[in-house]
Amino acid sequence: ALWCLMMSVTPTRGCLLDLPWEDILVPHILCHLPLQQLLSLQRVSKSFQSLIQLYLANMRCFDSSQIRPAIPRAAFVNLLKDNEVLQQLALQNCSDWLTDRELLPVIGQNHHLHQIQLKGCAQLSRHALVAISLSCPNLRQLSLAHCEWVDSLSLRSLADHCKALEAVDLTACRQLKDEAICYLVQKCSRLKSLSLAVNANVGDMAVEEAAKCCPELEHLDLTGCLRVKNDSIRVLAEYCPKLRSLKVKHCHNVAESSLSILRSRGVELDVEPPLQRALVLLQDVVGFAPFINLQI
Repeated sequence: ALWCLMMSVTPTRGCLLDLPWEDILVPHILCHLPLQQLLSLQRVSKSFQSLIQLYLANMRCFDSSQIRPAIPRAAFVNLLKDNEVLQQLALQNCSDWLTDRELLPVIGQNHHLHQIQLKGCAQLSRHALVAISLSCPNLRQLSLAHCEWVDSLSLRSLADHCKALEAVDLTACRQLKDEAICYLVQKCSRLKSLSLAVNANVGDMAVEEAAKCCPELEHLDLTGCLRVKNDSIRVLAEYCPKLRSLKVKHCHNVAESSLSILRSRGVELDVEPPLQRALVLLQDVVGFAPFINLQI
């Protein structure tokens, strides 16, 4: 279908390339094609190569997952070298090839970015986060999950310059401690979603400060935060009336005595009530669940 579209020629209508590029082809046709196909289209002719380069320069969203296999370093740099209008940049799990050298020029020339996904990009450094904070004042969503290079100083830079942040994923950013998280939530009070999962250094101080500073908080992930205890969950219930979901699996010091407050408000929790959990365990042991009248 793509080949028929791009090569269709009639004596009266001409060909696809005769349509206005910036008014028709780029915003109404090429935007509906997968990026991988667009890159293949460049090889058809010099005219198509120029058309695709125009598209890439005006692209608002770039997602590396649309390209298989992994992008060579030089190809990534070439794809975005003329683009200054990106709004969304998704480069998750690009640890095989993405370093500061490839990312920083893209960040430096795109000041309209409001969503950045860097999950699992292990070869970057704290300089990448500093560059993001200085170049992207309108940033609203940022994922740094499993980026262990994120430290307190770079996170402070982010908090100082990106106060419009609404969602931050710091899963497994193991260098971060309570003090760094406290600074972030104090500066970024619009946060609606925050993940601090898989971080043994995060405790009650960070959770309580997030609760008090971010009244709009809707989603909080504390999975595996072993230092979090009941007291901070009660503070969360008191200060965050808009909370919709809370993850506390493997938080062994969080008990039903604090979770029941949120459960009664309809907050989605990732741990079952004690009775239901006991029934599941019993079923695993004996192979069936005994009948219990839960209305008694």
